[in-house]
Amino acid sequence: MNRTLERMAQVLFKSWFIDFDPVRAKAAGQDIGLPQDIADLFSDRLVESELGKIPEGWKVGKLADVADNPRRTVQPSEVPSATPYIGLQHMPRLCIALDAWGRADEVGSSKSRFREGEVLFGKLRPYFHKVGIAPLDGVCSTDILVVVPKSAEWRGYVISLVSSKPFVDYTDLHSFGTKMPRTNWKDMSRYPLSLPPESLAKAFQENIAALYLRICIAIRQNRRLAALRDTLLPKLLSGEIELPAAKGVAEGVS
Repeated sequence: MNRTLERMAQVLFKSWFIDFDPVRAKAAGQDIGLPQDIADLFSDRLVESELGKIPEGWKVGKLADVADNPRRTVQPSEVPSATPYIGLQHMPRLCIALDAWGRADEVGSSKSRFREGEVLFGKLRPYFHKVGIAPLDGVCSTDILVVVPKSAEWRGYVISLVSSKPFVDYTDLHSFGTKMPRTNWKDMSRYPLSLPPESLAKAFQENIAALYLRICIAIRQNRRLAALRDTLLPKLLSGEIELPAAKGVAEGVS
């Protein structure tokens, strides 16, 4: 379900900001299938730019114009042992739903702080496409970059962009190292963009906020179900409890 929700957001992002479908439809005199207040945010023609044709009124920019990489490096002694820790091993490929993490005391090296809702990008071997939304506050491996939109209006845009295949391919192309290639924020921040007006970025955020919220809710549900499984399964296998009793425990947890 999380992968489906992510694909829905990516389809809308590509349509609005990469393929410019609403602009092309307007230019052809077609109904663009959007509420009037959103339709009015799109121009009706494309103009030449250094990136090729982009919608009239948009600007040529780069990722650094709308996102930042806060440097919050902390040492092991500065982090409580039970603090949630996300390493590359916890991040799934090709899915922004991060539903696994460990504890800070499992790793003795320096780490980076992140906050719930921020984007985590695996910079080691970026072709593995490990990008996700932080489901809670915690710390992560320094092989993970924390990416934060510069304002709330750009949150959906930044999440969708940084987790898109073209962006990940770009980071892979600009990574350095042979056996263990890494990307870095300096190169990522230069990713060229055709930037829409902030009002349109805000409209996109409002349209997909529910999708990303549903992903975060599903992550919490998955964690509860996993905890319930880990509690009940050994007891069921050992015969310590029967199925009717297990049902009662499950109803109590829910």
